[in-house]
Amino acid sequence: MRKIVLAGFLSVFLMTACKKDDSVAEKSLEAQKLEFQARQLEIEKQKLAIEKEKMVYEAQKKADSISETKKARAAAENNSRPQVIRETRTIYRDRNSNSGSSGSNGSYANNGSGTSQGTTQKKGWSKAAQGAVIGGATGAVGGAIISKHKGTGAAIGAAVGAAGGYIIGHEKDKKDGRVKKK
Repeated sequence: MRKIVLAGFLSVFLMTACKKDDSVAEKSLEAQKLEFQARQLEIEKQKLAIEKEKMVYEAQKKADSISETKKARAAAENNSRPQVIRETRTIYRDRNSNSGSSGSNGSYANNGSGTSQGTTQKKGWSKAAQGAVIGGATGAVGGAIISKHKGTGAAIGAAVGAAGGYIIGHEKDKKDGRVKKK
């Protein structure tokens, strides 16, 4: 009988112990669900903050691009206006000191001012010069490849190429107005 009573107590004790663990497991599962949902909300908040920053960045980028365009237009407008270069020189001469004689006329000074006005000239290499250099280099390489005597072929090729490049570049300069047509 003792064994039966002991088995009964033991079974009751085990049953109550199992029920407690299930309730603890259920509570922890509910807590995990709530924690997961809180994490999801935090992630969504971060996504919204990132989108907001992205929109601000795009707006700033657009504003910067517009201001750069305005600056470029203003610079182009200022550069498109023709610029007149004026140079004034005043020259003082003493004829007695230049002639080497001590004349009785005294000293004569020319107080006039010479003024020269020039138009703006294009800077950099002309197309004729560019053509001569490119033609010379190409002709030298071609002459060295084709000829049996490499040095002689390169020299002849460079001369012919430079002459041809100069002629072609000079014609382009005429069309551009850099060189006056005769």
